[in-house]
Amino acid sequence: MSDKSFSQLQLNSWIIRQLKNIGILEPTPIQQNCIPQILSGKDVIGVAKTGSGKTLAFGLPILQHLAEDPYGIFAVIITPTRELAHQIGDTFSVIGKCMNLRVSIIVGGVEMILQGQELLRKPHIVVATPGRLFDHLTSCNTFNFGKIKYLVLDEADKLLGGPFDKEIHGIIKSLPSNRQMLLFSATMTDTLDQVKAVARKEVFLWQEVASIATVEQLEQFYVFCPFYVKDGYLVETLRRFIAKHENTSIILFVDTCKNCHLLSVTLNILGFKNVPLHKMMAQKERLNSLSKFKSHIVPLLVATDVASRGLDIPSVELVLNYNVPLIPKDYIHRVGRTARAGRKGYAITLVVPEEIKLLQSIEETINTKLKEFTVNSKEVAKIFAQVSITKRECEIEFEESEFHERKTINKRKDLILNGKDVSSLEKRILNKIKEKRLIQMKKKKLKQINKMAKVTNS
Repeated sequence: MSDKSFSQLQLNSWIIRQLKNIGILEPTPIQQNCIPQILSGKDVIGVAKTGSGKTLAFGLPILQHLAEDPYGIFAVIITPTRELAHQIGDTFSVIGKCMNLRVSIIVGGVEMILQGQELLRKPHIVVATPGRLFDHLTSCNTFNFGKIKYLVLDEADKLLGGPFDKEIHGIIKSLPSNRQMLLFSATMTDTLDQVKAVARKEVFLWQEVASIATVEQLEQFYVFCPFYVKDGYLVETLRRFIAKHENTSIILFVDTCKNCHLLSVTLNILGFKNVPLHKMMAQKERLNSLSKFKSHIVPLLVATDVASRGLDIPSVELVLNYNVPLIPKDYIHRVGRTARAGRKGYAITLVVPEEIKLLQSIEETINTKLKEFTVNSKEVAKIFAQVSITKRECEIEFEESEFHERKTINKRKDLILNGKDVSSLEKRILNKIKEKRLIQMKKKKLKQINKMAKVTNS
């Protein structure tokens, strides 16, 4: 399809004015191809690289149709993470400001009663995570989706990949049969059949043709390191990159909530100012961390994969993977947080010997060989003792914190909501109490390690 302007896509002049006001002048390929099809009433599946403008591809035609016959609830947009839900809501609010658009964000971590009151007021657009929206549908009857025109699944491959099946199918059953389905993602190859099955009527599929799954502006590296000195290599990699790139903005991806929290605290002590972002944090804390990072108050965000999908932070210069993702498409989504909007970006992945096959699988999937990012092992040796001791001290404090209690409470809540027995969980709680009694012994061992390190350094 040849290049087109927004006016050639059958969009109204007021939408084009709003886009100009925020500096968007030309449509991207996914917008050129999908917007006319959505306006014509077809179900649409859109697949394109991260940063390609997918939100506006489905958002603009929804707003145009809503302006012709405004009522609520007009469209429901489902997304896998709370942060992405807020970002999509903000995008709709900005474009729809001139029509007094009402957007409601329905995600976990917020009082359900307050959200129920919002839904009762019939917002035009509902942006939600699947679990919380399903909770509302099954626990109250103050609203219904009987007149919905659009259902959007953003990051559709994640939503239909298994963990959300119950919630997604429950939500779809509550919708009218004449709804229009829009499904978008950056990676959808292995779940495309599932996605097609959800869309009922004539489906328009547009998939970006690309031999390489990551953008051209992204330079990708790996750091090979022994497992036992991995933290030393992490710190030295950060130090080297920051030394060469002033006022840089970095996302460090970590595999678990525990490691995320632990590394965040450790790096702060070592002088790398950062904020954490993981699902065990309260929603207010999550939004606060994201706000500080986006506004450049802190240069480093330590996050789990809750930050890997859809988040649009154009200033991110480096994505640093503490671990090699188990699934190649998770790597694609992670590194998609940088090199956005035509900017140059970098991705560096720490690789231990056991992860070499995972790295090779990623290289095959993205059709790109990662280059080696050299780190001086002698410099790592100099800082290794300090990094190890600092992290161990943080681990002991972590064991005494409320983190595990919060995790246990969340697990207990999930079991009760699903009607399952909580006795096994209660036993684990007792075991945790016993484990805490060992903390004092660990502290004594740490003091011995500190003494040995002082002797070695002297």
